Formats: sequence, structure tokens, C-alpha cells
Amino acid sequence: MKINKIKINSYGKLKNKEINFNNGINIIYGKNESGKSTLLKFIINSFYGISKNKKGKEFSDFEKYTPWVGEEFSGKLEYELNNKNKYEIFRDFRKKNPKIFNENMEDISKEFNIDKNKGNEFFYEQTKVDEELFLSTIVINQQEVKLEKQDQNVLIQKIANLVGTGDDNVSYKRAIDRIDRRRLGEVGTERSREKPLNIIGKNIEKLEEKKQDLEKYENLKYEIEEEKNKLILEIKKLENKNNFLKEIKLIDEKEKIEKEKIKIKENIKNNNLEKINSIKKEIVEIKDNNKNISNNKIEKNKKIKSKLNKKLILIFFLLLIINILQFNFIKNNYFKYIFLLTVPTFLIFCIIYIKNKKNKIKKEEKIKKNNEEKINLEINNLENQVNILEKNNQEIENEINKLNNNLNLKINLEKEKIKNNYLEKIEKEEINLLNNFKNINNEIEKLQTQINNKKIELHSLELDKKNIEPQLDNLSKIEEELVFNKNKMLTLKKLEKSMELAKNVLSTCYENMKNSVTPKFTQNLSENIFEITNGKYKNVVLNDNDGLLVELENGNYEMASKLSVGTIDQLYLSLRLSLVEELSEEKMPIILDEVFAYYDSNRLKNALKYICEKFKEHQIIILTCTEREKNILQEQNIDFNLINL
Repeated sequence: MKINKIKINSYGKLKNKEINFNNGINIIYGKNESGKSTLLKFIINSFYGISKNKKGKEFSDFEKYTPWVGEEFSGKLEYELNNKNKYEIFRDFRKKNPKIFNENMEDISKEFNIDKNKGNEFFYEQTKVDEELFLSTIVINQQEVKLEKQDQNVLIQKIANLVGTGDDNVSYKRAIDRIDRRRLGEVGTERSREKPLNIIGKNIEKLEEKKQDLEKYENLKYEIEEEKNKLILEIKKLENKNNFLKEIKLIDEKEKIEKEKIKIKENIKNNNLEKINSIKKEIVEIKDNNKNISNNKIEKNKKIKSKLNKKLILIFFLLLIINILQFNFIKNNYFKYIFLLTVPTFLIFCIIYIKNKKNKIKKEEKIKKNNEEKINLEINNLENQVNILEKNNQEIENEINKLNNNLNLKINLEKEKIKNNYLEKIEKEEINLLNNFKNINNEIEKLQTQINNKKIELHSLELDKKNIEPQLDNLSKIEEELVFNKNKMLTLKKLEKSMELAKNVLSTCYENMKNSVTPKFTQNLSENIFEITNGKYKNVVLNDNDGLLVELENGNYEMASKLSVGTIDQLYLSLRLSLVEELSEEKMPIILDEVFAYYDSNRLKNALKYICEKFKEHQIIILTCTEREKNILQEQNIDFNLINL
């Protein structure tokens, strides 16, 4: 795998920058603060994305390399795998996922797994190298290969760790020692005192003793609870009977109320009948009185008229006779004629008098007629009242009949419904017995007395229970503490077992490492150090007692910690380089960031020569602020690609 081209639009201090890489050695030259580290970060972030996590630093990579002004925070990287497939990555670093194109410029971003935390994992799927492995093997910088004299033991330990366990940060002996110390501190042993395992064991013994003393209260509690439950059940049964009787009583009272209503209606009906009879009697009396008065008056008027007519006729004939006689006896004509006028005058008087009498009779007849009309109207009103009362009585009669017909059925249905509702609460025989009580009130009172007595007993039991509750609370707390301590003991046992298992696994892995991987590491390391030091050191071995040993030219072995700082730097670099071959099926590029800053010219010459020969199938990218690498490569006639920043 190799990087072909980089195009940076804006990333940190680098803007509008294009860089082409060759297959072999590429030297990126620039003075300090010229952007070499920024370029390296761009390569890493192009493959794995940029982090917003500070990871203990003052600023995250995202904060550090984001442009201050509104430039496009993006760039593109072109690379090629061993199978000659070419790809382009375009990243807008403000977005989580890049766009990946194949050599036909087809967007294949969705063909790779996308992790919600890491983003698109295309590069890991292609090379099987994650970011952590990339940084710990492919990228080697000055801080990793150069330490001050007082820190050389740290570097020696890293080399020993790497050879012994495959990880420069993991020491087998230190790991075993840490497990033992942690086991002693966090768990303890059977012979240790005042350690968690022993303290918890003593606590469990004490708690078990207290628990046995308090368990008698728990037995008493169960007895009280059993008695309480029994009383509650009895109270429930009595209350069910009582409620049943109360409901039956309500139905009986309801029946009485309904019958009372019927009785009221019957009283209304009887009152109406009395009113009807009274009104009818009044009508008869009115008719009789009116008939007698009218007839008497008419007869009287007729008699008066008849007598008057007779008198007038008599008087008329008398006057007529007198006038006939006066014509024979009276000689005075004047007087004759004057007297003769008495007849017509009397006739006129009779006519007027008779007319007045007729008018009076007519008037009386009219008065009679009016009286008759008033009486008839009064009679009609009274008859209407009778009709209304009779109609009301008929309606009341129908209502009474309906109520009488429905009442028994309704009451029986309601009682049957109540019985059905209580079938699950009260035995059927008891329901029948309760339903036949003549004096329900007495039975209700009797049941209520029984309920009250049972409740008093229940209250007494609750007081007894309350008195033992503090002891039960103590028992509960002790049981909780006991469970907690037993769980803690179980956790400690599991932790002890897991630590023992970890030690066994570590020992097994360490033995396997020593028998398989370590010899390969030490062989590669021996070959590398021999080449880099120009044969000064021949062989590197690792043993459990002395750690890392180096064979000198005279055949003697020296502890690596006694070597010079420069030699230790070379040793660590050679080991890191040897790991590159084991990293991936891809021939990954090797990126060296100022790793030769403290090498003298001779060591630098040997290192570059070794790298060019040993890793000629890998792309080499060297970032440097000096021209020494360029000059040595030119002296050795080794081709390289120089990139100036």
C-alpha cells in the first residue's frame, strides 16, 4: 500500500497544498513550525477521521487544526493497495464520514461499515490496521525513539515488554506483580488480617448469630399474621352477611315506600269520589231549586194576568152599560159626550197597562232565561269538574293497578339479583336463612356487634405486631447486611478466581509468547541491530531474571540498560521497524517523523542504508528539519523524492 497524492484545501496552517509521493523514499523537508506535523496529522485524519476528544490535551485535533476564518476545512488523499486498486478519500473534516471513490470515480462510501462512534471504517477493512496500531507501528516519531539518559530504563523496559508480550506498554512480571498486590489489597488471603476477605467473614459470623436470636420474632409475626388473616376473613364474611341484610332491608323499605305511594293514590281517588258525589248532589239541588222558582213565578204571573183580564173586562162592560144608560137619562149632551170618552180612555189605559204588564212579564222571562243560562253554565262547570275528577280517578285507578302488578315482580327481581350478587360471598343456605328473618333490624344489629368485636381483636393483634416490628426491622436490616456481605464475599471470591484465572492466562500466553513469538522478535531484533550498528552487536536475548541482554562483539552478554542512549535508541527503532512486516498483508508505508534528530552521521548512514535495503518494498516517508538525510542518500546514490514545505 502506498500514498500517491495529497491535496489540502485548508487544514491547520496548510492551505492550497498539493504533494505527490513516489514508491520508494520520500523526504519531506521543512524548518521547524513549517507544517510537517500538521501534514502527518492530515494523513492520519484522512484515513481515520478527526477527533473532537481532547484526550487529556489542552485542545482536541479538531479545535487545533480548524481554520480560524471561514475557509473550507477539507482535503483529498489518493492511495493504492498492493492489488493495484486505487482510491481517493475526500474529507470535509467538519463532517464525520468521508467520500470514498474508486479509480472509476464511483462513490463506494456505502460499501464499508459505518461505526456510530468511529465513522466509516473503510481503511481498517482494507488493511486490518486500526488507528491505534497505525500510530504505534507505522508512524515512528522522535519522542518515541529518543529519551534522556535518566529515562533510558523506560525505553529498555518498552523493548523488553515488546519482545516479551508483543506490546511495549505491557510487562509480564509487572502484570503478575500487580495482580498479586491487587489480590492482597482488594481480597486478602486466609492468613491475612484486616483484609476484605477476613473482615467480611467475621461480619457474616456475627450477623448469623444475631439473625438466629431475632428469628423467634419472625415466627411470632407469622402466627400473628395467620390469626389476623383468619380474623379478616371472618370479618369479611360477617360484613357480607350484614351488607346482604342491609340491601334486603333497603328493598323492603323501598317496597313500603312504593305501597305508601299506592295508598296515597288510593286516598286521592277516594277524595275525588267524594268530590264527585258532592258535586253531583249540588247539581241536582241547583236544578231542583231553579225549576221550582221558575214554575212558581210563571204560575203566579199567569194568575195575576188572568185576574186582571177578568177585572178589566168587567170594568169595561160596566162602563159600557153606564154609557148606554147615560144616553137615556142624561140630557146634557156635553156631559154625555164627555162621559162617553171614559170608554176609549179606559181602553187606552187597559192597552197601556196590559202592554206594561206584558213587558214586565217579558223582562221577568228574560231574567229567568238569563238565570237559567247562568245555572246551566254553573251546572256545566260542575259537570266538567265531575268529568275531570272521574278521568283522573280512572288514570289513578290504572296507575294503582299497574303499580300493584309491577311492585311484587320488581321487588322479587331485585331480591333475586342481590342473592345472585352474594352467591360467591355467602353460602346459598345462609342466603336463604338470612332472607327468611322476620326481624332484619335485630339480625343486622347482632351482626354489627360481632363485626365490632372481631375488629377489636384484629386491632389487638395489630398492636402486638407493631410491638415486634422494631425487632423485625432489625432482623430485616441484619438479613440485608447478611445478603450484602455474602454478595460481597461472593464478589471477592469471583474477583479472586478471576485474578487467578488472569494469572494463569497471562502465564500461558507468556509461555506461548516465549516459545513462539519472542524467538521471532529477538531474531528480527538481532538481525536489525546487527545491520544498524554495522556488526557491533550480534544478538539480542530476553530472559526472566536479567531482562533484555545484548551480545557484544567479543561474545559476552551485557544488560541492555548499560548500553549508551544512542544504542538503545537504535535498538528500539530496529524493533519498531521489524513489527511493520508483521502488521498487515498490505505492505504498509513507514512514516519516520524526526526520528534521526539525535543520530550522529555514522549511525544515520547505517540506519538509512538498512531501511533502504530491508524495506525496499515499502513506501518510506521521512519528515525532517535537516538536510542530513538528503545528503547521505545522495552520497549513497539512493533515489528519493524530495518535498519542500
